[in-house]
Amino acid sequence: MTNAVSKQAEKAQIFTDMHQPGDPLVLYNIWDAGSAKVIEEAGARAVATGSWSVAGAQGFDDGEKLPLEIALMTARRICQTVEVPVTLDFEGAYAVGPTGVASNITLAMKQGIVGINFEDQMIGSKGLHKLEEQSKRIAAAREASEAYGVPLFINARTDLFLKEANQDWHAGLMPQALERLEAYTAAGASGFFVPGLTDPELIARVCEASDIPVNVMTLSNGLSVAELADLGVARISHGPGPFRQAMRDLATRFVDTMS
Repeated sequence: MTNAVSKQAEKAQIFTDMHQPGDPLVLYNIWDAGSAKVIEEAGARAVATGSWSVAGAQGFDDGEKLPLEIALMTARRICQTVEVPVTLDFEGAYAVGPTGVASNITLAMKQGIVGINFEDQMIGSKGLHKLEEQSKRIAAAREASEAYGVPLFINARTDLFLKEANQDWHAGLMPQALERLEAYTAAGASGFFVPGLTDPELIARVCEASDIPVNVMTLSNGLSVAELADLGVARISHGPGPFRQAMRDLATRFVDTMS
């Protein structure tokens, strides 16, 4: 193991230790090296990219429309710019089969990242990968992590709730979500990400059932960090919100200069 990989492995463990139920790690998702540096200087303990934001900053749509080489280059520049741990929103790892997943995640680790978000939705489709298929993909990611020598924090994301706009139906999705939680944990996931889930009782149920840290995304649920902590959440993400706000502010300032 090289000295660089050894330091990366240490940073990965530090990042993993930041995930404490009841004392959640708050990640204000950024999109490039400049925004990462600003957040670090403001006191962030770790930096997380957001795929929607990174793509938008380069003029692309989300959903792996951003070329892989640009995604990796951006990740590398961020890792070279900040000292805190960096986790990459890697969508579906730009691959379908386990072999491709392992290969691309190895490439990502070579950029210096210590964590990934890994989705179970089929990119470009409305559906999700079958439970067995996604479990194999997660297992491939874990095997790649072990082979590289970095205990990568694999944040296994389920898109069950994000794809169902009617929140009244989210309770009915819980059996599927908990089944995926169990399978993903067994496959080697480090955390379980449930974007789109906003009901406090359902969030608490996921946290109670989980042996790994649970990540939620701040949406319009009105729940504070303290309230989410009380539910057992270990990680809170902001998703594309920071980028959208920054772009709105930019447009507003431009308009102000014209008056």
